[in-house]
Amino acid sequence: MATKHEVKCINKTDRPNPHERIRAIGGVNADGTNWKLSQQDAIRGIEDGKWSFYVSVRGQIVNVIIGISRYGNKYLKTEADGEQPNNLLSLYECA
Repeated sequence: MATKHEVKCINKTDRPNPHERIRAIGGVNADGTNWKLSQQDAIRGIEDGKWSFYVSVRGQIVNVIIGISRYGNKYLKTEADGEQPNNLLSLYECA
């Protein structure tokens, strides 16, 4: 069963394409330590059933899912987003 993790921060690239905009996601473990995964590792973990991710948007839980660009490239976005992963892009930069 996948363990569920809140995404609190991201690292962005300077790329305009949605599937290239997020380099990494991160958050805080139950023990207070920080975690960070590359977008590719997060996608692989979702596909393998290892992890699931969510963000809190104005107090609402929104699941992070895998989007596929019109060119067939996988990227992370939330269920509430269109092609642009705006809920994720609005998060703080990870250290």
